[in-house]
Amino acid sequence: METSCVCVCVWGKQLMFGSHSRPVVSEVKEKVFTTDSFSNLGLHPHLFRRLIRITKCFCVCSVQKQTIPALMSGRDAVVRSQTGSGKTLSYGIPIVQSLQAVLPKIQRADGPLALILVPTRELAQQSFQIFQKLVKPFTWIVPGVLMGGEKRKAEKARLRKGINILVSTPGRLVDHINNTLNMVFSSVQWLVLDEADRILDMGFEKDLTVILNSLNSNGPSRQNVLLSATLTNDLARLSDVCLKDPVSVQVSDPNASEVTPSTGSSTQPGSQSESFSVPEALKQHMVLVPSKLRLVCLASFIMEKCKGNKMIVFMASCEAVEFLLSLFKSVLCGSSAKHQPLKFLRLHGNMKQEERTEVYEEFSVSKSGVLLCTDVAARGLDLPQVTWIVQYNPPISAAEYVHRVGRTARIGAEGNSLLFLTPAETAYIDELANHNISLSEMKLYDILSTLMQDDAYKGRGKYHSKVGTHQEVRERATVLQTEFENAVHANQETLQGAKKALQSFLRSYTAYPTALKHIFHIRSLHLGHAAKSFGLRDAPQRLQTSKTCRTLKRKEPRGFPMVATCRQAEQTGETSY
Repeated sequence: METSCVCVCVWGKQLMFGSHSRPVVSEVKEKVFTTDSFSNLGLHPHLFRRLIRITKCFCVCSVQKQTIPALMSGRDAVVRSQTGSGKTLSYGIPIVQSLQAVLPKIQRADGPLALILVPTRELAQQSFQIFQKLVKPFTWIVPGVLMGGEKRKAEKARLRKGINILVSTPGRLVDHINNTLNMVFSSVQWLVLDEADRILDMGFEKDLTVILNSLNSNGPSRQNVLLSATLTNDLARLSDVCLKDPVSVQVSDPNASEVTPSTGSSTQPGSQSESFSVPEALKQHMVLVPSKLRLVCLASFIMEKCKGNKMIVFMASCEAVEFLLSLFKSVLCGSSAKHQPLKFLRLHGNMKQEERTEVYEEFSVSKSGVLLCTDVAARGLDLPQVTWIVQYNPPISAAEYVHRVGRTARIGAEGNSLLFLTPAETAYIDELANHNISLSEMKLYDILSTLMQDDAYKGRGKYHSKVGTHQEVRERATVLQTEFENAVHANQETLQGAKKALQSFLRSYTAYPTALKHIFHIRSLHLGHAAKSFGLRDAPQRLQTSKTCRTLKRKEPRGFPMVATCRQAEQTGETSY
């Protein structure tokens, strides 16, 4: 009864904040396809036929039309284009075209001739598979991949045999530079940094310096390519350092029908006025959800939208992913669940590489299901037929928002996204609007009304309508929330998992940049309500017992012991992804 009363109170707040006026936004449009054909690019006939088989289309994408001729002419380039627009082929095609034309034919013993750096293991595997398909007619060109989590001994063996197109994550490549004698860069002709801004965001600056120094000291002059859907100031400085007289490809620029000389850091990428392009077929939504209703709202949305569809749900931490995976499997897929069974998978950085690869491949071929993940899946991955992107925790920047939603509506397909915000976080809508990103609002009541379709969540009242009044929907939401809480408190293991997930959420909340602290601040959270979103009946009295936290706790207002833990995390920047 207590839970129901609180829901009534919070529901009233939702109705009050639901009228938040959206700012007028002029969205940046980017044309994905052109009327030009691959046959106009002067490619080797075998490569042309291979492209038709891979893409199942004769038309060249806009980014490919602008980038491929520039790279085939020998120019360095900075390429910016929306996610899912075909950037991998825009550099993959020129690389294969140039290597197959080398006479005498290249051999495995020549070592790496093209080096592609990517930020995550999944993207490394995906890019490697694309090159495998491209070089199939040219059997003497050997692609290979290096990434964390794989056995170094096996990778060293492949390097000894010879790899001509090497795809790698920065950390694992530096490991081989320092410890593998067969890691030689004397013949590298191409250097590609795909998702280059993310490589810098993930703290690979030192690794990148080691790689560039090794290339510059051992190799000949080479072509350099930087690609991303978003540009940052750090990326502009990197461009100034490693690119020579580059061309700039920005497909979303309405005034740029052709490539233009890069202006370097003078364009101030990453500034507040930077406009981002998202797929035109992407329908973007947001919903205002009080903390107490976040869990039941997410569950209701999944039950409604995942019937025969694929969905990716982004969360703030590995612990939250693991906890919600266990909770949803127990409540939504357990023996007591009366609705259609749902398939849940998870992907995050704390998983073993074998598990990550297995989940990636399983979700790729699945016709339906829900992938709970962290931002490890936010960059570059091409997961087929994903119809919904849900951002359960708002991203730390508008740029990261663009990359998350880019997992759907790829290459002209249709897709949808939903951003969860609490009433206190509504200013984030204006933050996105500053970058020309426009969201339409979904009503919380409409999402929770899904529960009226399933009598498993029927309350004490006798209702005959499948639509339901606000009171009826509230009661059903309370029933579902109670099921979650009962599952969490069923044993000590699940209870500790919920507490750990809550702690990681609070830590992640302190990791938002200073520019967003007025929107996401730890003091604006109602800790009891936040605990409800993890199936806890009350806010735990202590999440850590370290001497440092106890010292900080004495400085906090009475009744808010968890703020100490969060303040410590805010000072150290500690979080997990």
